[in-house]
Amino acid sequence: MFEAVLVANRGEIAIRVMRTLREMGIRSVAVYSEADRDALFVQFADEAHSLGPGPATDTYLNIPKILEVAAASGAQAVHPGYGFLAENAPFARACEEAGITFIGPPPDAIDAMGSKTAARALMDAAGVPIVPGVTEGVADVAEATGIAEQIGYPIAVKAAAGGGGKGFRVALTPDDLEGAFEGARRESEKFFADSTVYLERYLPHPRHVEIQVLADGQGTTLWLGERDCSVQRRHQKLVEETPSPIVSDGLRQRMGEASVRAAEAVGYRSAGTLEYLVSGEEFFFLEMNTRIQVEHTVTEMVTGLDLIREQVRIAAGEPVSITQDQVAPRGHAFECRINAEDAERRFLPTPGPITAYREPAGPGVRVDSGVQGGSVISDMYDPMVAKLITWDIDREAARRRMLRALEEYVVEGVTTLIPFHIWLLNQQEFIDGGACHDALEAMSAENTPLPPRDGAPPPAPEAPEAEPVAERSLVAEVGGRRFDVRLFIPEKDLAAGGAPPPKKKRERKGGSSHHGSGGGSATGEVHSPMQGTVLSVAVADGQEVAVGDVICIIEAMKMENEVTAHTAGTISAVSIEAGQSVAADEVIAVIG
Repeated sequence: MFEAVLVANRGEIAIRVMRTLREMGIRSVAVYSEADRDALFVQFADEAHSLGPGPATDTYLNIPKILEVAAASGAQAVHPGYGFLAENAPFARACEEAGITFIGPPPDAIDAMGSKTAARALMDAAGVPIVPGVTEGVADVAEATGIAEQIGYPIAVKAAAGGGGKGFRVALTPDDLEGAFEGARRESEKFFADSTVYLERYLPHPRHVEIQVLADGQGTTLWLGERDCSVQRRHQKLVEETPSPIVSDGLRQRMGEASVRAAEAVGYRSAGTLEYLVSGEEFFFLEMNTRIQVEHTVTEMVTGLDLIREQVRIAAGEPVSITQDQVAPRGHAFECRINAEDAERRFLPTPGPITAYREPAGPGVRVDSGVQGGSVISDMYDPMVAKLITWDIDREAARRRMLRALEEYVVEGVTTLIPFHIWLLNQQEFIDGGACHDALEAMSAENTPLPPRDGAPPPAPEAPEAEPVAERSLVAEVGGRRFDVRLFIPEKDLAAGGAPPPKKKRERKGGSSHHGSGGGSATGEVHSPMQGTVLSVAVADGQEVAVGDVICIIEAMKMENEVTAHTAGTISAVSIEAGQSVAADEVIAVIG
């Protein structure tokens, strides 16, 4: 077994992996960007190494730097978590070449399932049902038009290297196809450095159901039941549960057996997930995630397995710890993603400092988080604050337990999805097992106030506020070895005889506070609804616009957000350009 494992990730998944490593007696090594210097996962690790300043491309995606840290720390293996380098075949190969074990599937399996077009062809050959469409990339709009006429509308245009809702557009009619095709290509190039897209029939409102598999590379491949991930906004998951309320025993068995065939077809090893679109008793292959999933927690709750431990065991050459006959899911589990987003404002990201924080507890409640009071939700990364998971003997009991836990959860300083989850879990459609597609589509399209909460929880204790610090450099010698050391000293300690400033009293807001505002004003000013980067500007001075016309597209926390005109008129004073950073509430144009 390994003595030390480097966790090449951040936030809650880094802590999740480190907890299992600690239980296994394995030393955990963290890597962090300068923006995460004070993050909880850095403090949690047995050893932590800086990757320096800069965006993810210079830090968490910097393969040579991560491997350099692995070698220096004595780590024998790397766990990539999810996101970043988790499904990066070149990284897995680089680990092998450096003599470091990659805790995940073989690079060839990542390659095989990384291309959606190649994966569709492989699954078709393995007898796994696929949605009608093409298995090769489409070159241009003209070719796409011909294919769409054969398949029939509505058409989904999807990035071949995509996932997580990125590079995904829908054309309901022929008039929509060009915009959907170009939008999917642009987003695919930006997020995956690959503009290849393909077409398939779009199934309106299917259920999104996935099967968890484990394969040990010694001839054993297991399936561990299903997860229903149908509650989504903009093709990104919000709530997951197991078992699915719409999957029959027969359908579950067929999906499980198909998932084993799929994994074996690519020589899979480690934990992986087969995702399907389900309509009635039919299911169609969507994609395979060659990594641990965000929602792996609900499978752990009903099976009693630690999937991270199974990954580590398999990577160390050991077999899976159970047989298929021993897989016996029990009860029901939910996971709610507690994101720093404002559901009332089209799920816009709300980065900022957490001023108070208190997690729920009690029987059947689990919280996977990477924050505490004083933590900062950065606009450089995804908006997840934590994952709240509950288990009980059946679906209704688990739903009620989730509501109790959500009411106990306190996050102040940033707006989160906690009020949204409370609203959602009380909707009769959700109680009956529905996915609330129409309501979520409407909330994603326009501002939708939620009804006020009754019985708000008591205020959380004051959270420690981050103090301004100054950086100082020095050289230290420890055990005969020279080290360049940087010290981060509170500014109040640098001032001779200086007293700390008085602590500001924080205004209580009874739950999650709102962060910023956006949209238009009575004066015709158009404000940025969030902090982010301008991807494109669709207007110019003197241009006439109608209500709803796109002013610009702003990217924040890996999401594209359209800023639209709140009134009709003539554009003036456009103050932004593509590539520029903007702050929340910054005036970006005026409509006169």
